[in-house]
Amino acid sequence: MNKPLAERVRPKTLEHYIGQRHLLGEQGILNKILQTGLIPSLILWGPPGIGKTTLAELIAAKSKRPFYTLSAINSGVKDIRAIIDKAKNSGNLFGDKSPILFIDEIHRFSKSQQDSLLAAVEKGWITLIGATTENPSFEVIPALLSRCQVYTLKPFDKADLLAILKQAIDTDKSLQSKQILLEETDALLQLSGGDARRLLNVFELLILNDTAEQILITNKKVQEQVQKNPARYDKTGEQHYDIISAFVKSIRDSDPNAAVYWLARMIAGGEDPKFIARRLVILASEDIGNANPTAFIMANNTFQAVTSIGFPESRIILSQCAIYLATSAKSNAAYQAIGEAQEIVEQTGDLAVPLALRNAPTKLMKEMGYGADYKYAHNYENNFASAEFLPEEISNTVFFKPQNNARENSMRDFLKTRWKDKYGY
Repeated sequence: MNKPLAERVRPKTLEHYIGQRHLLGEQGILNKILQTGLIPSLILWGPPGIGKTTLAELIAAKSKRPFYTLSAINSGVKDIRAIIDKAKNSGNLFGDKSPILFIDEIHRFSKSQQDSLLAAVEKGWITLIGATTENPSFEVIPALLSRCQVYTLKPFDKADLLAILKQAIDTDKSLQSKQILLEETDALLQLSGGDARRLLNVFELLILNDTAEQILITNKKVQEQVQKNPARYDKTGEQHYDIISAFVKSIRDSDPNAAVYWLARMIAGGEDPKFIARRLVILASEDIGNANPTAFIMANNTFQAVTSIGFPESRIILSQCAIYLATSAKSNAAYQAIGEAQEIVEQTGDLAVPLALRNAPTKLMKEMGYGADYKYAHNYENNFASAEFLPEEISNTVFFKPQNNARENSMRDFLKTRWKDKYGY
């Protein structure tokens, strides 16, 4: 059987690798590392179909190292140790020629499986490259994470996807034998969701189902073929993102019924319960925040619980949390505050810390006035000194804007009592 198009057109050199310019461009960190040949152990983090496996293979080829690969789905400690033994016996135990061990979906490895990698990475027997669609901070044990650099890969943008498509048409022998006209590509690109593998799979499906002398790609044709062959292009990818989006938006807009429905859809599809729980933790802070601080505690406890329990019982815990968050008061004031503060930081750069607020651990610093005029709040009535804490250039700037709910109205009253007219509360 012929290989799928996505496999046939997999780039063989970095020059043909499309995307990830923030890593592989002229100033990209991976580009600089490859030029030195000193490849550290690293984790490639990003959504499906954006070239993590291909990049690992190209790094190995560019650095001229032996390349071993494992999938966390069907590999265990025994498989890991076998490859480590091969690497140890290869004669290249240290330096820039240590073999590369690529582990796909490393987030699926248990703690004991990840532990089995530590000594080999630490001693340089192997250079580990892990690929994951999940946040490494949650899924990779701290000891292993501290030994690796983490690089985030971004979904392909429209220009990248078109370039991948045209490169496939130009280089694949099967496609070269056909007359293909890309009249419209919007539906095709939208369907891909930034996933190059899905893009090429759908494109190949369109070509295989068309016997015309000249194959015309239009939005209508893409939509018709998608409806006829849904399983060929969307097994986990697009629904993974669409349904979690519907789930989050249902909770945000206080609809517990829709939230539980979309939760059930994710459970039926085999979604990782920790992925769902992480989104609940984020939502509790982003969309509820200080309108109900208990929501964050509830969500965080939910994550801890499903981590230790798993399906099927964790569905009850997820349902309880989703309903609680959906029926909670909502506020995105904390989310908005940090966003606006980051914008100001980007615009104004490194503004000086006011002298009164600076740390003064040495005599010289004290003589320079560090901390001299600082007012210790607890020495004043109501534990409040009414001092200035922002840099002079942005004095009186308001980032936190309490919204209209019981808790944040109380916060507004507190701030108005303390600061009077300073911040306009």
